Amino acid sequence: MNAPLSPRALASSALAEPVLAVAGLAKDFPGRKVLGGLDFALAPGQATALIGANGSGKSTLLRCLVRLIEPSAGEIRMLGRDVRALPPRLLRRFRAEVGIVWQRHNLVPRLSALSNVIHGVQARMSGPRVWVQSLAPAAVRDEAMECLVRVGLADRALVRVDSLSGGQQQRVAIARMLMQRPAFILADEPDASLDPQTGEEVMSLLLGLVRQEGLSLLVISHRLEHTLRFSDRILGLADGQIALDLATRDANAASLRQFFDHADAA
Repeated sequence: MNAPLSPRALASSALAEPVLAVAGLAKDFPGRKVLGGLDFALAPGQATALIGANGSGKSTLLRCLVRLIEPSAGEIRMLGRDVRALPPRLLRRFRAEVGIVWQRHNLVPRLSALSNVIHGVQARMSGPRVWVQSLAPAAVRDEAMECLVRVGLADRALVRVDSLSGGQQQRVAIARMLMQRPAFILADEPDASLDPQTGEEVMSLLLGLVRQEGLSLLVISHRLEHTLRFSDRILGLADGQIALDLATRDANAASLRQFFDHADAA
């Protein structure tokens, strides 16, 4: 298990400008209010777990944060930017600074792990880039290999991703995300389709990146044991509101189950 943040690191994070600050964030769909005016802020260098029942709006929130879907109201300030004020061109550039890990890896099956990771560099470069491993500049290939080393897959670099296990594919997706050189990572249940042991390895990898490289992480978590082991703070979403907000060190399995019981009964 990765070590928790030290008291000094926690105090330093508390004094720094939030990596994400949300005020009055709302999202309505026809006939249904999903997010009802959320207010919260995340300190840099921390791992925050977002929990909630199915349909509580967790994935909607993540998509609103980077405007993959447009919020109905509210303010989003991330990495020093007013996200809602960004025009399309600057929004695309801004998204390159945010690493996103989805449940579905969205890899190109016929390409090697290395070629898939190389594609991650396109997010941070202007103009069209259709590179594969044999065409990419040497510096790009070297950086992609280093990203595979960081996720423990250097020995699978030239293997087609459709022959890799689910856990290995998720690691390739994380390596591709690292090619963006993100300062902030959003992860939507990255362990959801994995067996418990592989899911634990993926969560440990993500938290290790936070610890070792000073990144910030907001991860949707559906396994209570992972929530408790791989986060510094827990936010609970229910009825379109932040209904739970506590330091992970103050939480336990019983308190989280109680939160879910109340959410289900509401």
